Amino acid sequence: MTQKVTEQYTEDAIQVLEGLDPVRKRPGMYIGSTDERGLQHLIIEIVDNSIDEALAGYCDKITVTLMKNGACCVRDNGRGIPTGMHKTEHKSAVEVVLTKLHAGGKFGGKGYKISGGLHGVGLSVVNALSTDLEVDVYQNSKIYHQDYKRGVPQNPLTVVGSTNETGTQITFIPDPEIFEITEFNYDTLKTRFKEIAFLNKGLSITLIDEREGRERNETFHYEGGIVEFVEALNKGRDTLFPKPIYINKEAENYQVEICFQYNDGYNEVVHAYANNINTEEGGTHLVGFKNALTKIINDYGVQNKILKETDKLSGEDVREGITAIISVKLTEPQFEGQTKTKLGNSEMRGYVEKAMQDGFGAYLEENPGPAHELVLKCVTAQRARDAARSARELTRRKGVLESTSLPGKLADCTSKNASECEIFLVEGDSAGGTAKEGRDRRFQAILPLRGKILNVEKARLHKVLENNEIKAMITAFGCGISNEFDESKLRYDKIICMTDADVDGSHIRILMLTFFFRFMRPLIEHGHVYIAQPPLYRVKRPSGDRYFFTGEEDQMNMYLDSFGRKNYEVQRYKGLGEMNAEQLWETTMNPETRTMLQVTMDDAFEADQIFTLLMGEQPELRREFIAQNHDLVTDLDI
Repeated sequence: MTQKVTEQYTEDAIQVLEGLDPVRKRPGMYIGSTDERGLQHLIIEIVDNSIDEALAGYCDKITVTLMKNGACCVRDNGRGIPTGMHKTEHKSAVEVVLTKLHAGGKFGGKGYKISGGLHGVGLSVVNALSTDLEVDVYQNSKIYHQDYKRGVPQNPLTVVGSTNETGTQITFIPDPEIFEITEFNYDTLKTRFKEIAFLNKGLSITLIDEREGRERNETFHYEGGIVEFVEALNKGRDTLFPKPIYINKEAENYQVEICFQYNDGYNEVVHAYANNINTEEGGTHLVGFKNALTKIINDYGVQNKILKETDKLSGEDVREGITAIISVKLTEPQFEGQTKTKLGNSEMRGYVEKAMQDGFGAYLEENPGPAHELVLKCVTAQRARDAARSARELTRRKGVLESTSLPGKLADCTSKNASECEIFLVEGDSAGGTAKEGRDRRFQAILPLRGKILNVEKARLHKVLENNEIKAMITAFGCGISNEFDESKLRYDKIICMTDADVDGSHIRILMLTFFFRFMRPLIEHGHVYIAQPPLYRVKRPSGDRYFFTGEEDQMNMYLDSFGRKNYEVQRYKGLGEMNAEQLWETTMNPETRTMLQVTMDDAFEADQIFTLLMGEQPELRREFIAQNHDLVTDLDI
């Protein structure tokens, strides 16, 4: 939303609510945590201030630089923090913003009409949690500068030069006394900045990494905004409409932007934002979109004799295969909870419904061919959902969806405390037998899987429920799938994919992950899914055995060279079944000695695209991916 505010942004717009002292004592209250997530949040807080300038129509370039000395520098070309003296604080407005909590231009409506950062704590919190912070303001043809140490100003705001530019530059070093880690994660920041650039068409965000050995420089800029967002999410899929449907409605105090497009898949991908904040729990804007989409398609189908009055499509039917972005911007957003993950403004539901009726309703009337095809697609989805419902009822009668009826091949653990229990999904009966012998029966369960499970990327739910191996996993986990997923019923805290260290094992593993991602996504989002790391080599010497893992061939050769390559035997494991129970326990299953990879999903958009690319219907995209990433292959059995 590009809307210039009429009032001047001066020191009069800065209001003070309370002091800064509590921040260093209880940093978690202000940034959530002091781990890597909290560290990245420092940068996001500063960038959000620049985004607010962009929303007000005064900024179109932001540069974030990760510096060699561990500092981060954020520069924008907005108006710059006001530099005049604050009337009640008797110090510069810059110093007020940097040293007082809840001080900013976001409370009285004079500074910003639309803002993502509501609490006004961003800059002051970053300042309090940094060993050093420097602020430079480019304003009034002058460059203003001030230094801080752990939130304490070292000098007053001083003019240090002249300039024709405007904007603010904040350079800070996170305090190691506060944070468990002080090394910024480039990929995490890249994901967020790319998302922000999509949501604000015309805005350029440049991310520069100057750290030795990691030099990178990327700029995110999308003139098409959320239209390009939807196109990126649908890359690799066949789409129903040649172009995404884009709807934009602006008023004085709000803007509604909606873009969506259907593809030939079966998954629903809908992301909703309010003032650039990802409202992961939805809210009134998302409810408005879903209600309007269902009503408009049903009304069109009935009016054009494609549907009978009694054959109403459900919300799930009309959203199968949809990729949608809903982005609203409003002056007084009401977010439920401190995490700001659900929009509560009741009026936004009506605004979104009206925008959909005007935009999507008109599109269907003007495009009868695609409209007819869309309704038929939804009818097909309805029939498939009826088949899935029947399959669920059948499998439930057989006990597959009930946690009290466990699969016969599951070797369960004795503990009933889910928080300490883990289940190994093992490739084949042979490896399963070895794992059963080597495990700790108290807290480790073993579920052998025969062959490769169904590729769920290409299947609807009723087909998924017909696969024996998938049914065994659903039954063992106890938490249900899809819309019936209930994490509170999960019987194991850790779900560990333990497959052979070869190509087939990798394929089986990605099939499992695809199933989790599409039908049990919270398992990944909440850190329950792991990948076991079995060794690839065993070096047997009189003094004892040593194991080496995939990618450690160079280390193994150095180890052998140091002993003159005498009195040793190298065994290459082709599969888990080649190990005895003691070896498997020692290398792969013992919590005291094993190494595991936790499957996480910091970037849901990229994860969705990767699963579509690797497991979808277009082999030419996989060939392109393999050609571009062939250098990642370090060990290949042919």
